[in-house]
Amino acid sequence: MKFLDEAKIYIKAGDGGSGALSFRREKFIEFGGPDGGAGGTGGSIYVTAVNDVNTLIDYRYKQHFKARRGENGAGQNKTGKSAADVVLKVPVGTQILADDKITEIADLTEVGKTVLLASGGQGGLGNSYFKTSTNRAPRKFQPGEPGEEKWIWIKLKLIADIGLIGLPNAGKSSFLSSVTNAKARVENYPFTTLVPQLGVVKINDKEIVIADIPGLIEDAHIGKGLGDRFLAHIERCRILVHIIDVASEDPLLSYLTVRRELSCYSQSLSQKPEIVVLNKEDLVSSDVVARCRSELLNAGVNCVFSMSITTRTGQYALLKNVALALFNCLRGN
Repeated sequence: MKFLDEAKIYIKAGDGGSGALSFRREKFIEFGGPDGGAGGTGGSIYVTAVNDVNTLIDYRYKQHFKARRGENGAGQNKTGKSAADVVLKVPVGTQILADDKITEIADLTEVGKTVLLASGGQGGLGNSYFKTSTNRAPRKFQPGEPGEEKWIWIKLKLIADIGLIGLPNAGKSSFLSSVTNAKARVENYPFTTLVPQLGVVKINDKEIVIADIPGLIEDAHIGKGLGDRFLAHIERCRILVHIIDVASEDPLLSYLTVRRELSCYSQSLSQKPEIVVLNKEDLVSSDVVARCRSELLNAGVNCVFSMSITTRTGQYALLKNVALALFNCLRGN
């Protein structure tokens, strides 16, 4: 299934049915009278978060969603049938934005959360509702009210505890595949990760959800590489794990490059708690690892871990500290 995390759609609630203009004409009722019923209510449009959908791909091929109008009223004071509501299903973590792409209408962060997006129009009144002591045969009736209509944006932001960040080929996908049940694509060239990936690891009987996004490069915030649009998927993460290739030409520059892109994208994202880890320590000497750790600490990093995906050294210690940091973060909230 293709991954789509943003779509613009048009929604139109159903119009209300018209009231009826009708008079009784039974054989043995001498004077008759108005008996026009009211129209039915138009269908409304709702959105609900479900756990069996993980992409917005369905909204690429269909962008217009309309509810049916209510039925018209009829004689004998019959009210028209109300139209069925339309319910749009989206993944948990989906935001609903107005046409300006800024104003938030809803944020669906829990399974089953349902929000009204457009109300159906009320049905019009039939002429029987306008009968008075001085107007015994009204010919007045109401048309149904129009249903609401608008263009909206639906934007998916994955919900995870931990977000993996780093340059391409730093080892984020390899780490995700190594410690979770995710089947992330791993190849020896940049940008093998083209869409965000989720995995779950169990630590101390607690399940921790980890999100991996495509790697960032310098000037990603102005569209270089795959850009920074996928950073939205770690905005909800509580902790960032910054993976750096210690065998790269300049690990410190790699760290600073990614940090700059985070700051350009969002100050709140750049201020999230961060755990820095030097990956691929099996490819360099211990002196190189120590030097890189010292440079990072001097640059203001609080703590630096090292590990190797190939030999699995350092992974357990990293995960224990991730779990501890997450626990402290949750307790602080």
